[in-house]
Amino acid sequence: TNDMRELLEEAEEHYDRRARLAIEIFCYRTRKYVGSYLAAMGGADAIVFTGGIGQNSPLVRAGVLEGLEWWGLELDDAANARTTGQAAGRISKDGSRLEAWVVPTDEELLIARDTVRLVLGLETRY
Repeated sequence: TNDMRELLEEAEEHYDRRARLAIEIFCYRTRKYVGSYLAAMGGADAIVFTGGIGQNSPLVRAGVLEGLEWWGLELDDAANARTTGQAAGRISKDGSRLEAWVVPTDEELLIARDTVRLVLGLETRY
């Protein structure tokens, strides 16, 4: 499946090893991109998780951030676990040089606004 919710359910509730492997690969690939961007930009102040997976999966966030201690990021496991859904907040420990945040977004509203702009001809850069 390409639905992370299904993979998480299979991995957590049914201990499906293939689902766990798919999640690990997803986190690894995302972590590679994060590391590449940190290097290309010469660093960053924060990593921000948003959208469906970013807002709702502490497991995936922890997997993506795993190994970024070299850049000064220290994950606060308790904050990460309690920050889901529409909750916003910092999930890195106080004093982390690289902070991690969860910021909710309403993706459907953003799509609707962009659609209105396009239909009304207010947006021409697409």
